[in-house]
Amino acid sequence: MLQPSLLSLLIHSLLISLVSTASPVGRNRQRRNSGTVWATPHDAFSSSIGVLGCKVNTNRVAYWPQSVDCTNICIALTYQDRTVHLLRIDQSEGAYDVSYDAWNYLYTGYSATDKPAAGGPIEMTYKDVDASNCKDLIDTKHSHLPLSAANSMNFLTSCLEQNNTWVGENYVLYNILDSLCTLGRDETCDLDYPNANQAACPHQLGLPDKLENLPVYNIRYPSGEKVSASDGQPAPTDDEEDLGTSLSQPSGKTLALVILLTTCLAFGV
Repeated sequence: MLQPSLLSLLIHSLLISLVSTASPVGRNRQRRNSGTVWATPHDAFSSSIGVLGCKVNTNRVAYWPQSVDCTNICIALTYQDRTVHLLRIDQSEGAYDVSYDAWNYLYTGYSATDKPAAGGPIEMTYKDVDASNCKDLIDTKHSHLPLSAANSMNFLTSCLEQNNTWVGENYVLYNILDSLCTLGRDETCDLDYPNANQAACPHQLGLPDKLENLPVYNIRYPSGEKVSASDGQPAPTDDEEDLGTSLSQPSGKTLALVILLTTCLAFGV
């Protein structure tokens, strides 16, 4: 018959063994490559890894609980017969959030600016897909992921330290300080990794110069109003944008007319 002390030791050892066997599963549990989630609308763009909102489609972003991956950065999300592709470039605190416009389209078949809808979590299916499926969501040369040279280095180096990651092979750095593109300079920077851990830019890296003409917009839930992500002001209408463009970039005919009038005035005609 086992002594009480020996029996206690055996039970303790068995419990430790069971815990040790089970723990790695809990610690290393990762999101599957496909499955079902309860998707919720998200109406404020952000990126925990420093992706620049002025150079991606902010209406097609996934904000999910898992940390952002260096390769599985593009998701196909489906509801009924509708599918959208989303960039997974931010991390939520627990919800499976997606851009309000994407959620609204999947739910109703309409853009949130056309027919905004309200609602809670909706069961949808997802699948990790090749990043090439999201290339039309990225507005850079070769559809490389636009990252802040000042604030994306931790994420980027973690990808560069791995072999053959999509981000490590398809990134571009900009001298822009924030994901809403309000500070910095709209210029690309080079990174001589691993010889350097800081990017080299045409101008000094990280200066908080005010950036203009690189707007980032949110679509408010549940009104569907399009507003500036930086200050919440209503976005200009299409007519206002066209007028602003014509004033800042006059046509050749306009310039010719100005030159003619100036010449006439100079000669007293």
